[in-house]
Amino acid sequence: MERGLRVKVSKFVSYLLRHDPQGLMMDEEGFVDLDELVSKVTQSFPSVDRQFLRRMMEESERKRFEIVGNRIRALYGHSVPVYLRLEEDRRVEWLYHGTTSEAAGEILEKGLQPMKRLWVHLSPTVDIAIQVGKRRTSSPVILVVDCAEARKQGLKFYKASDQVYLCKFVPAKYIRRLRA
Repeated sequence: MERGLRVKVSKFVSYLLRHDPQGLMMDEEGFVDLDELVSKVTQSFPSVDRQFLRRMMEESERKRFEIVGNRIRALYGHSVPVYLRLEEDRRVEWLYHGTTSEAAGEILEKGLQPMKRLWVHLSPTVDIAIQVGKRRTSSPVILVVDCAEARKQGLKFYKASDQVYLCKFVPAKYIRRLRA
């Protein structure tokens, strides 16, 4: 599978399932009909079919989508309202967030906020947080979240995939700089 095409299609599918379904009928959990999605995608990428989408998801380093029966959804990153029905993770003690040095200062002052999304995205390892941070800067700042302490105050963390955890908001008092 051509990497360039796979990246373009993945970004387009992510956009549709996270931000703007463009006429696709999305249920409350963010699922759309897989055949309808394929039809929508082939309007922009004629060579893409159902098997292409399945391979794209299976070969992806990050699990971004979920297929259940003939329905597909994004697992995280939504700006459109969806109810993901994720199970709360009560074991994770530390999660990480890779960001720019400018954003780190604001986060350490005001906390982690979802910004234009519904959830704050956190990483289970420093290495994953570095990869995420490198999308915005060559030298990401890594912040660590004390989930055990935050949980004592009622915060809830959810595992969306092996590489992404979600939380509605993390107050600054549970965040510290790990690495500059």
